[in-house]
Amino acid sequence: MSPSLNSEIVSLSEVPEQDWTDTPDGDPVVLVVDDEPLVADTLSIILSRAGFRTMTAYDAKTALSMAGATPPSLLISDVAMPEMNGVELAIVLLETQPKCKVLLFSGHATSADLVSAMDAGHDFRLLAKPVHPTEMIRLVSKSLSVRPRNTQPIRHAEVVPIRRSA
Repeated sequence: MSPSLNSEIVSLSEVPEQDWTDTPDGDPVVLVVDDEPLVADTLSIILSRAGFRTMTAYDAKTALSMAGATPPSLLISDVAMPEMNGVELAIVLLETQPKCKVLLFSGHATSADLVSAMDAGHDFRLLAKPVHPTEMIRLVSKSLSVRPRNTQPIRHAEVVPIRRSA
């Protein structure tokens, strides 16, 4: 049986701002954005367990607000999102945070999705979903030119025999 996450859904307006803006100086911050909360939360947990500081948003507007308060070192965003897609988000974010690195990912994206970015002079990396956690940690480390603080290997699966009493 897998462990479950004990959490509750709280509106972003109810979350005190210092909870996600209080980061130590010099620590790179990864902003994870996906309109599917399960995907965004899972990726943030994976990166946090690898020792990265993360912020999570479920839409571009919230991501831009968070980035205004705490400039991210890396944006990881889904491409296909309502209102503002990940490519548009990356372009707008880079206007105010030009040093931010960008990784885009999507289950349906093609190079055609990057045309607007290329027209604006950007060359974003596009990853196909799903991305294996080990690969994502490697890509984040490489993008930020840092090693993850937690270097323990990720366990993929473990079979544990269950003893039944008679």
